[in-house]
Amino acid sequence: MSKEHGYEVTVSWNGSTAGGYRAYDRGHDVTAEGKPPIAATADPAFLGDPARWNPEELLVASLSQCHLLTYLALCARHGITVTGYRDTATGRMAETAGGGGHFTEVTLHPEVTITDASAADKAAALHHRAHELCFIANSVNFPVHHAPLIHVA
Repeated sequence: MSKEHGYEVTVSWNGSTAGGYRAYDRGHDVTAEGKPPIAATADPAFLGDPARWNPEELLVASLSQCHLLTYLALCARHGITVTGYRDTATGRMAETAGGGGHFTEVTLHPEVTITDASAADKAAALHHRAHELCFIANSVNFPVHHAPLIHVA
């Protein structure tokens, strides 16, 4: 049985572009009912405020979050106790001659801490299955790589 889920966010900006391309404020807010706003902007390469989140960072974060949540669910279902997870994800975007661009790849670098050394191989293998199941990774048209490290504590 197929299920469909809906999502709604509001992106709002106030300002003026009357001063031209270099002059207008790129700052905007991303909101959803019942959640704190995300202070967002353009990438600093496109005159955004480096103190705010940009869409490219949020896309990379989305892939990392989806992998984390899928991976933890798989570990819990397989009886693997995870006590720590940290991912420093990286993404690459190429600009095109016409002024646009696209992501060429994202690499996730999850460092996972588990409690049982005998489960290390299975814990590492579950990253592949998490990638296959991740909703966000299944929605992008560029490769998402994984370079996991498993620690036992």
